[in-house]
Amino acid sequence: MVAPGGRLMDAIVETFRWLTDAASWTGPRGVLARSLEHLWISLVPLASAMAVAIPAGVLAGHHRRGQAVGAAISNLGRAVPSLALLVFGLLLSVRVLGLGFSFWPIVFTLFFLALQPLFTNSYTAVREADPALLEAARGQGLSERDVLLAVELPVASPVILTAVRITAVQVVATAPLGALAAGGGLGRFIIDGFGQKDDGQMLGGVVLVAVFALLVEFAITRLERRVVPGPLQGRTDAAAVVATGRAN
Repeated sequence: MVAPGGRLMDAIVETFRWLTDAASWTGPRGVLARSLEHLWISLVPLASAMAVAIPAGVLAGHHRRGQAVGAAISNLGRAVPSLALLVFGLLLSVRVLGLGFSFWPIVFTLFFLALQPLFTNSYTAVREADPALLEAARGQGLSERDVLLAVELPVASPVILTAVRITAVQVVATAPLGALAAGGGLGRFIIDGFGQKDDGQMLGGVVLVAVFALLVEFAITRLERRVVPGPLQGRTDAAAVVATGRAN
């Protein structure tokens, strides 16, 4: 009988061998190709959700409207598990749109996963801008458009970008679920390794997803430092970054 510590060490050795094997990195099913797939699968829904949720949240916060819609989106995002969204996306792709088994179900899932925190935090960040600051801007003759672009958005930018960073990491970490629906990406190593009883490949896939998520977080953190106005850097209100947790 092999001790648990021995099994763990064997798994670590197998993972290291798989990750350092040149054959694991090359070809259409290698790490480099799967990494590009993972980037694509993550970027499409994230960019789409940002294009929809952030402007909607910013405008709703500026006009002090949309509380009911925001609460509904927040509650829905927390209540619906990612796997349930994936199943619904798979049924929509196969039976309704006729796209078959592909990466579209996970794109659908990740899009709705990203909508909720991006909208909620954009809305909250703009809505909670200092009223005195806004009144001073209006008193100087700024139009509502100028108040939004020159005052509210810069003040809200730390919270919005923090929400983007947290959401992007969440999307990257959830993207491996797409392999369950015959999608690509780094999740294929986890699913295929499990199916083939190849611990090295399976755990190697886990390591790659974790590293990918860390790289995304690092890249967006650097972007935050360039985009957020200097006096506002480091002033992200952690309490304002809300509703990023959800059932899985």
